[in-house]
Amino acid sequence: MKHQIKGRGLGRSGGHRKALFRNLVTDLLKHEKITTTEAKAKEVRSMAEKVITLGKKGGLHSYRQALTVVTDEHVAEKVFSDLAKRYEQRPGGYTRIVKMAPRVGDAAPAVKLELVE
Repeated sequence: MKHQIKGRGLGRSGGHRKALFRNLVTDLLKHEKITTTEAKAKEVRSMAEKVITLGKKGGLHSYRQALTVVTDEHVAEKVFSDLAKRYEQRPGGYTRIVKMAPRVGDAAPAVKLELVE
């Protein structure tokens, strides 16, 4: 039974999985949309929304917490300046998952993860 097992393993070790998610979150916040598999997108979505919420909160402590997830300081600055203002009145739900055709090669369910306007 899967009692108290959270998240998806994705067939990777813990460090590899953490690095993958951090890179995907950084790319999503930098480019505002990425194409990936459905399982990865569902995991990355919650991390990205938490970082945007930290940006809305503001302050040095929140900035340092965001830097534990985001790998690029310029992206963190974008979150705290641009994205925080954009989502100021929005209580949550900053991302959208749009299903696409299966990925060529392995037929994995591909999706586009994007920030809403």
